[in-house]
Amino acid sequence: MAFLSHLSPIPSFPSYTGPYKVGTTDVELPVSELPSPSPAPDSSLSTVSFRIFYPCETPAKPPKPVNWLPEPQHEYLGAYVRFLGASHRLSGFLRNLPFLRILSYTTIPTIRNAKILQAPTRTKRWPVMVFSHGLGGTKNAYSHLLGSLSSHGVVVIASDHRDGSAPLSLIREAPGSTPRHVEYKSISHRQTPEVERERDDQLKIRLWELGLIHEALLKIDRGEPLLNILAAKSPECMGDLAMFSSALDVHTPGSISWSGHSFGAATIVQLVKSVYYAQSKTAPSSYEPLFKSSSSSQIAHQITPSSSISLLDLWCMPLLSRSTRWLNQQPLPCYAPDGPGGKNIIAILSDAFYKWSSNLNQLKRIISEDPSQDSPMNRKRPAPYIFYPISSAHLSQSDFGILFPWLTRKAFKANDPARTLRLNTRAILEVMRRNGMEVADTSAHDMEEVATGHIGQDFKILQRDGSVTGWVALHLGNDKHSDEAANDQTSGTADPMEAVVQAEMGQVGRK
Repeated sequence: MAFLSHLSPIPSFPSYTGPYKVGTTDVELPVSELPSPSPAPDSSLSTVSFRIFYPCETPAKPPKPVNWLPEPQHEYLGAYVRFLGASHRLSGFLRNLPFLRILSYTTIPTIRNAKILQAPTRTKRWPVMVFSHGLGGTKNAYSHLLGSLSSHGVVVIASDHRDGSAPLSLIREAPGSTPRHVEYKSISHRQTPEVERERDDQLKIRLWELGLIHEALLKIDRGEPLLNILAAKSPECMGDLAMFSSALDVHTPGSISWSGHSFGAATIVQLVKSVYYAQSKTAPSSYEPLFKSSSSSQIAHQITPSSSISLLDLWCMPLLSRSTRWLNQQPLPCYAPDGPGGKNIIAILSDAFYKWSSNLNQLKRIISEDPSQDSPMNRKRPAPYIFYPISSAHLSQSDFGILFPWLTRKAFKANDPARTLRLNTRAILEVMRRNGMEVADTSAHDMEEVATGHIGQDFKILQRDGSVTGWVALHLGNDKHSDEAANDQTSGTADPMEAVVQAEMGQVGRK
């Protein structure tokens, strides 16, 4: 059957490799039912939307397949075509071409609305991660990475941002209402005062949405009734949020992990810093916070020095705005006197973003002990983990690398996108383990070991000695690891803007 799947013209995903089956459910909640942790940046955004991936029970009957492309599929397909540069008129024609229509048949290896499995952890609650997508992403666009994490015992919340960064997002005011479209907003990647203001406006929406998602998780775990607009639309297809009651580890300070890709990674950095330094008395008058949480807000209790953070291809430019320069120069919460240092931070780059030297230097500074210094170095505290898989593209961090391996191989010289995501999954899980979170063992197959089954903690993946083939560790300082220097000599160079072209599916090329 595996051989036959390779012959099929329909793009497909491999199975998840963790010990648990993975369920998924879509959620859209009226913001009127949630306390706003920060002033609303846009009154027209009446709902917040996200998808939940979670460990689930095996259903008694064979489940219906879960389509990768959201409904209405023809609208999302057209939105992706427009995102790649086509006009509205042309996208209406292109979305009906057979080589694009086959995406309508692509499914993800999850079970819609399956009953959540009881957690085997000491607290009987599952660890939780909140994930923020990048430009051109959606709550579905990272399904393989997020589903892989869930198959190892993590409940992952995939946000659906309505800031104009997704090709398309739909806002449903009420069950059965005609949805309102939020389409992609084209903004230059070049840093100018106007671009900074526009990216700041997007970040305000993104941070506010993540704050609302956090409030929603608290209510869901407490079993408080919430109107899931999508469930009301089709009760058979949309899950019952009540099953998550008392199943999520979201109340203990620092228990939620935060993760994002590209613009989403920048969003996570901005969120944790904005919340942690909200009450700082040293902020200058020039600082304009994008998220204003009070000291008594629930998210202020959640984000602590122990919060685990994973950053995939962090795009640093949105963090360099003049209005938030002071915040940019503050260290991440983990470097507080009572914090663990950088050991609860992992930054994973693609090969393309590693070669983008200016962005790499900014990343090292941002996740260092003292971001106010131009030459980052952790002199007193444990350093964060920084890795990149050789021969990977920015798209390899998302579903697109697996769905279109021929494209990433031909256009970006990226090999084996499935292995790239396995390496990402291994590293993120191991950081969670080392920070006290109970997740499932990594399989011998994923660890590329001769043994069989699930063999426990994945020590090799975070070693900086090249133990894992093609998995290169980077250092904060300018001194280079031998593997890092060797890659400089063999991989050539890449124009910084080309890296972003690869990152965001050609958007920079149109600027």
